[in-house]
Amino acid sequence: MADDDQIPGDKISLEGRIKDKLVAKKERDAAEGRHLTGEYVPEHRRLPPGQHRVEKWPVLDLGITPNVPKEAFRLEVRGAIDNPVSWDWAAFMAQPQVEMTSDIHCVTSWSLYDMRWAGISARHLLSIVKPKPEAHHVLFVSYDNYTTNVRMSDFDDDDVIVAHSWNSQPLAKDHGGPVRIVIPKRYFWKSAKWVNRIVFMERDMRGYWEERGYHNEADPWEEERYA
Repeated sequence: MADDDQIPGDKISLEGRIKDKLVAKKERDAAEGRHLTGEYVPEHRRLPPGQHRVEKWPVLDLGITPNVPKEAFRLEVRGAIDNPVSWDWAAFMAQPQVEMTSDIHCVTSWSLYDMRWAGISARHLLSIVKPKPEAHHVLFVSYDNYTTNVRMSDFDDDDVIVAHSWNSQPLAKDHGGPVRIVIPKRYFWKSAKWVNRIVFMERDMRGYWEERGYHNEADPWEEERYA
């Protein structure tokens, strides 16, 4: 694995500032249980409870947008694994590429259907890094220091992708480019934008929104919006 001082961080810039009012509002939403319906949804229905379908992909962030040129990109995979890796853009793109189509569901109640992704599958990544038996959780760390966590079983799924493209175009910076995580079976805050590190852990560690009242599991079909 490359040392941190080998990563060309001087080429990476952060634009904007944290939206304090937005963060406070989301914390209030969690405390008040906003969007929770308790609705029963039959298994055949595509739209989870409390969601509405949209046609355009909203841009949601904390106010800070990392600018990560491809020549500065690194994906570090660390923790309870046998084979840590540090991929630059060329090494990342040299991995077997896949395409996947999935729906996404945001905790703020919108859903978008038939998102077409390209990237490397989570299961390919797992086959390379070889998690140890005691690795039960995964933490994603982004270039803006955003974090979010999932169980290993959530990441080790056939529809999870480390994506660099959407609808045959490179992921825009606003939507998490150059690379983001996509975990369709969980609310979309679990699909970290601008991912820089993936850390396999023996114990769970809550991420940014999980520490601010959001549910640790985030299953849309169970309406696991808030703790």
